[in-house]
Amino acid sequence: QFRCDMAVVITLTICALAASRSHGASQLRASQLRPPAGAPARSAPIASGTVPAPRAAAIVLAGGVGSRMKADRPKQLLDLVGKPVMMHSLELFLGMPSITKVVLVLDEQYRPLVAPHKAAHGDRLAFADPGKERQDSVANGLALVGDDAPLICVHDSARPLVSVRNVLEVIADAAEHGAAVLAVPCKATIKESADGQFVGKTLQRSKLWEIQTPQVVRVELLRAGFAKAAAEKLEVTDDASLVEALGEPVKLTLGEYTNFKLTTPEDMVIARDLLDRGLVSL
Repeated sequence: QFRCDMAVVITLTICALAASRSHGASQLRASQLRPPAGAPARSAPIASGTVPAPRAAAIVLAGGVGSRMKADRPKQLLDLVGKPVMMHSLELFLGMPSITKVVLVLDEQYRPLVAPHKAAHGDRLAFADPGKERQDSVANGLALVGDDAPLICVHDSARPLVSVRNVLEVIADAAEHGAAVLAVPCKATIKESADGQFVGKTLQRSKLWEIQTPQVVRVELLRAGFAKAAAEKLEVTDDASLVEALGEPVKLTLGEYTNFKLTTPEDMVIARDLLDRGLVSL
């Protein structure tokens, strides 16, 4: 019943998007899905190419299992319009001149899939082993980054629809503020529950942001954050939390709702349809 209902929801969503195109809109862009009010300023000069983009190294995380996808392989290896999911992110970063190095965190058995990219880019593309937790994988990637790039850009390969524009904007914000994350205002009402059975309280939605990736941090800040986490045995779920633990500010860079994380089979259906219909501006 759930799968049937979900299929109906997805179909209705796709039909609504298609209908908007046939009523005067030549193409629905991701920019049209952004909330217009109360949004932080975007780095338009950087994204438009009128200002040189700051240099950064990218760590692309592709070591997860993705059990909720219920697939026969890790979700980053699933086909998404003709290529593995992780390739969308990898090729995006390799195609950006301001990205000095890309570290792909990927299990060794899957690295032959990336052999052509390694041959084409040489030392600019490196591999790191996945860790037990996300922060361990990021630490493994960070160990392979030198001092030639002042910023570290960490991205989950399970977010294949991120745009170059958004990547440039969050990097620019991190260069100015020390750390920045892509984020979108929460659409849903969020309730807190201590026991998972009853509502404890309702959180104020106007103050809540859904955090995405890339998350970009000055290299010295990220290393200091990892040192503090190791010393105090902190467990964090994202890179911004390491910066927060240092008491340093993290800038919110307005993202796009299309930069969602592929977690369940329904997400793959939606991502594939958005790409097939040209409704995502990569």
